[in-house]
This record gives sequence, C-alpha cells and structure tokens, in this order.
Amino acid sequence: MKNQVEERFCEFFERWICQLDDYFHQLMQILSNERVKTVTTTHYCDNQQELQALIPKVTQHHKEYYAMKWALAHEDVFAFFSPVWLSPLETACSWITGWKPSAAFKLVDSLRANNQSTLAELTHDQVSQIEELRMKIKSEEEKVERDMERQQVAIADRKMVELSRLVFEVSGNQVSQVEELARVALNGLMAELEEVMKAADCVRFRALKGILDVLSPLQCVEFLAATCMLHIKLRQ
Repeated sequence: MKNQVEERFCEFFERWICQLDDYFHQLMQILSNERVKTVTTTHYCDNQQELQALIPKVTQHHKEYYAMKWALAHEDVFAFFSPVWLSPLETACSWITGWKPSAAFKLVDSLRANNQSTLAELTHDQVSQIEELRMKIKSEEEKVERDMERQQVAIADRKMVELSRLVFEVSGNQVSQVEELARVALNGLMAELEEVMKAADCVRFRALKGILDVLSPLQCVEFLAATCMLHIKLRQ
C-alpha cells in the first residue's frame, strides 16, 4: 500500500510523462519541418521562433520534476530510493534515484555517429567543450557515488545495528529513551540521503544544461527529442 508521498508523486509522475510525450512530438515536428525545409522566409522565421520557444519549455519541465521530487523527498526520502512508480526495468537503469549523468554524453556520441543527425556536424570547438564537460561531470558523479557509499556504510554501522537491537530488547522507561535515540539517528540518516539525492539531481541537470549550452538551437531540439524518447520508451 502506497503512503501519501508515494501517491502524490505517482500522480505527478504520470502527468509529467504525458507532458514529456507531448513535448517529444512537438520537438519531432520541428525536426520534420527542418528536413523537408520549405524555402520561404516566413516558414523559416516561424520555425525558428517555435524552436527558440520550445527549448526552454522542455528544460523548465525537467526543473519542475526536480522541484516536486525535492519537496516530497523532504517528507519521505526513502520513497525515492525504492520508487513504486517505476517499473523493475526503470529501477534497474536508475542511478541514485534517477538517470546517470554520463548517459547524456553517450547519447551525444550515438547521435554524432548518425550521418543524418545534426550532431554529426559538431564543430571542433563544440567537441572540445563537450569533452571538457564530460570529464567534469564524471568527476562530480564519482563524488556523489563516494557520498552514497558513506551513507550505505553508516546504515550498517555498529552503532545503528546496536540501536536497532536495543529497541527490541529494552523494557519499561528505557523504551522511550532508546526509541528517541533511534528516531534521532534515523532522521540524521534521512537528511544525509536527501543531500546525496539532491547532489545527484544537480549533476544530472548540469549535464543536461551544459550540453544544451554547447549545441546550436536545432541540435538542442534533436538532443532533447532523443532524451525524451529514451524516457518514454523505457517507461513503455
């Protein structure tokens, strides 16, 4: 049975995915228009305006996801480390409550390998900037992983284990004292996990935003369409 946080995020997540699917079709329509390219100036201007307006809408959509996630994680961070709204496949592909930031660069590499892709035409300067960003994000990923490992060690720490044992063994007035110690320890653990989750999300968004800052508007549209498609297909 789902608790209140799980119920609320499940409802939000379904709406979020539906909106992502809508943005995906809008992005693909722009790409389709570019491929058939009508040579009229009016069409070109209209398409450019639509393109320029859609990119920030999609990035804002991702920001809204993290805003809701952080708000509810403050109430129950454990829900995001064992998400009931994800399928087993989605959970298996998850890295600290979300997608792994370095996957965004693998997607760029995949698009670059396609001769029909606009990313196949990246300039030398663009490639250099993306490689620099890749190394920076990889370093940030490793830091988050070390922080997560520390939390996993803390969960199995001898003091935590001893507290858990005492909760079942003490009696009388000692029960409330031990329960209070356990509550304080658990709250501390939850706060630390929340910080690790937020750090992972920040790396995810920096990877996404950093790549978009390097690409041209049309390349941004193609990259965002590919990221949307991955989310949607994995969901399906």
